[in-house]
Amino acid sequence: MLLQRIQQQFIDSADLKYQCAQTLSPAVEAATGALLACVTGGGKVLACGNGASAAAAQHFAVSFVGRHERERPELAALSLASDAALITGISTDFDGRSVFARQVRALGQSGDVLLVLSTSGNSANVLAAVEAAHERDMTVVALTGARGGGLVQTLRDTDVHVCVPHEQPARILEVHHLVLHCLCDGVDAQLLGVPDSLTTEQELAS
Repeated sequence: MLLQRIQQQFIDSADLKYQCAQTLSPAVEAATGALLACVTGGGKVLACGNGASAAAAQHFAVSFVGRHERERPELAALSLASDAALITGISTDFDGRSVFARQVRALGQSGDVLLVLSTSGNSANVLAAVEAAHERDMTVVALTGARGGGLVQTLRDTDVHVCVPHEQPARILEVHHLVLHCLCDGVDAQLLGVPDSLTTEQELAS
């Protein structure tokens, strides 16, 4: 029974990703364009989320500042969920809702992008970060699930919403990770050109 349950997890994940390949591609393309315009214009990407989404935000920042699959110049990105001292200090001196918003106001500028990840779209600190980004005239790229939650009402026409049509957080997160990979690959393809293959022999060896 456990073996069948494990196999079903793979099947369910693959089915959702196949469905999202059709429905989410236009939004992912638009999000890639927003990130590209940001970094080529001298801006930076600020990424945030809670729990597993915080880890995804860190993963994105690593891929941007380091590399995704190919060597290229560094791209400016910062995870707002990485500094424990800063997060706990803000939570203590103010409140948990402010942990990302205060960082956005301190670091964000017009032309930057705020990348937010929330499976529910209802995280109070993420919603506050979006409001702060708009105060700084930043574009928001939001990765959510289900129906987008309260985040939908905070987004502007110039923002990009990638909403995974599913209720289960694990499935949503799996697609979010794939979307992040698509964003990094899309930016690289626009900056470096489309490679002959997705992974070269040299990169496999690294």
